[in-house]
Amino acid sequence: MTIAQELDSETGICEDVIFPPGDLLSDEPPLETELHLRQIILLLQCLEWLWRDRNDFYSAGNLTIYYSPHQRKSEKFRGPDFFVVLGTERKTRKSWVVWEEDGKYPNVILEILSNSTVNTDKGLKKEIYQNTFRTPDYFWFDPYTLEFAGFHLVDGEYQPLQASEQGYLWSKQLGLYLGIYQGVLRFFTPDDQIVPTPEETAQQAEQKAQQAEQKAQQAEQKAQQAEQKAQQEAQKAERLAAKLRELNIDPETI
Repeated sequence: MTIAQELDSETGICEDVIFPPGDLLSDEPPLETELHLRQIILLLQCLEWLWRDRNDFYSAGNLTIYYSPHQRKSEKFRGPDFFVVLGTERKTRKSWVVWEEDGKYPNVILEILSNSTVNTDKGLKKEIYQNTFRTPDYFWFDPYTLEFAGFHLVDGEYQPLQASEQGYLWSKQLGLYLGIYQGVLRFFTPDDQIVPTPEETAQQAEQKAQQAEQKAQQAEQKAQQAEQKAQQEAQKAERLAAKLRELNIDPETI
């Protein structure tokens, strides 16, 4: 229960007001820096925009995962910075409760490193994600040093992922690459095309529309120039015919 003080309007005496218990929200602490927040939002925006027609996944950032075998929210919980669960309903959740989600754990987890979490992210959390969550793809990224690594679960143990020629790491679960672009972590398609945000998609559409308009204007200008040239040629031919007629020569016979 939650207890608060409310002032009685008639007596002027503060009385205790007891609120009923609500749903437990994420236990995750606030994000350490603006870069952490921006990185999480960027990944969420890009993936949800790319998969906007899909309803079989859930992605979240800085949200608590409860996984107690005793089904208690007071024990056994962790909060990845970014994670994706496949084969589940796409809906808003206040936290991810494993025993309420058919026992599903994340298919992909990404931790954003910081000075205070780096040892946990590379040690304890990696061990939990490997041995308890059995999460197939695990990544970590440092937004300041740009350290980036990824692992795939093979025979129960995480094996380091090998980078592509572009320096990207492949997520088999997502069917996408992850790679650093302009200092931030982005998704890339199998053919190395960056996965855009909704804003970038709109900008690309606007640029294409502008290019199409420019081409149309250029085509119109060429048509006008061709028409002007044809008119000039016709006027020239008419002057020549008139001159021939002055010389008693029928232009049609030439």
